[in-house]
Amino acid sequence: MSEGIQAVLDLLRPDLQSFAGYSSARSSAVQGSVWLNANESAWPNPADAKGSSRRYPDPQPPALLRALADVYGVQPAQLLVGRGSDEAIDLLVRAFCRPGTDPVLVTPPVFGMYAVCARLQGAPLLEIPLLDAPAGLQVDIDAVIDLARDQRARLVFLCSPSNPAGSEIATGDIVRTAQALQGQAIVVVDEAYIEYSSQASATALLAAHPNIAVLRTLSKAHALAAARIGTLIAAPELIAVLRRCQAPYPVPQPCAELAVAALQPAVLAKTRDRIAGVVSERERLFHALQAAPGVRRVYRSAGNYLLVRFDDAQAAFDALLAADIVVRDQRAAPQLGDALRISIGSPEENQRVLAALSARRAAA
Repeated sequence: MSEGIQAVLDLLRPDLQSFAGYSSARSSAVQGSVWLNANESAWPNPADAKGSSRRYPDPQPPALLRALADVYGVQPAQLLVGRGSDEAIDLLVRAFCRPGTDPVLVTPPVFGMYAVCARLQGAPLLEIPLLDAPAGLQVDIDAVIDLARDQRARLVFLCSPSNPAGSEIATGDIVRTAQALQGQAIVVVDEAYIEYSSQASATALLAAHPNIAVLRTLSKAHALAAARIGTLIAAPELIAVLRRCQAPYPVPQPCAELAVAALQPAVLAKTRDRIAGVVSERERLFHALQAAPGVRRVYRSAGNYLLVRFDDAQAAFDALLAADIVVRDQRAAPQLGDALRISIGSPEENQRVLAALSARRAAA
């Protein structure tokens, strides 16, 4: 084992260093034709047409791991699949942060689950606010490194593209953060929206920087939000540790089968076409919203959404809702007291957004 990997494993909570986790009936490699080791029903439910749901699923379905590894360009041993990215975030915080001792660093306004998981674990929360610059809401990497070092942060979450800001973090800044915090913290790069970006994945950095971990999901670009398939990509040794901390049977078999089907070449080709369509609509909507009445600023985005500031965000929210359009109210988030986040829909849906906002001027 390399020194870099060992330094990462040394960050694990001391009380979990030798933790073996729960050994489920599917954890062992034994095979047979009559399965009587898991207290399952001998008969399928009458509503189960396929008759397969009476058996517990594989904790980490091999076919799904292979399909994800092919798409992400990594090895199956580098993957932990769970109930969306949320489960991976929670596992990281619980495994590496001692309550009241090991801080989690985040960059608000950003995805709220990092802070939620830290609070549930009792881990101190450190915040470096995004800088509102001409290029958009940007991460202050120097401030992140300085605070993480000073307060001995154990986990640093970098969201790229950032939600809701839409901004990206340069690969060089991710490398610089990982190098500065080597032996002290794991740098978790959340790439939930990277399919909509032209930036290369941080998975290319894993071999040289074992304290980097990457979050991916099938919920966004792959349109499988209800299937709840999220993946953590990291060094195999780190993945093995987190598997021991994961609850049994995290991936329902129907969800795994759907995900495998969605990752086949022909389906992936259609998904790439749809991603290109979203990016095109994102550009169109970006320019059109700038001309909409009451819009103060539209931020450039590398995700499938746009963050928009309004002169009167409540009036804009109400106008959209009156047109049967639901957007995300961001006004409770730091620095975003006048902002809404608008997901990129179909061309027809996007046109309805523009029409609803334009109708405010006519009504006035």
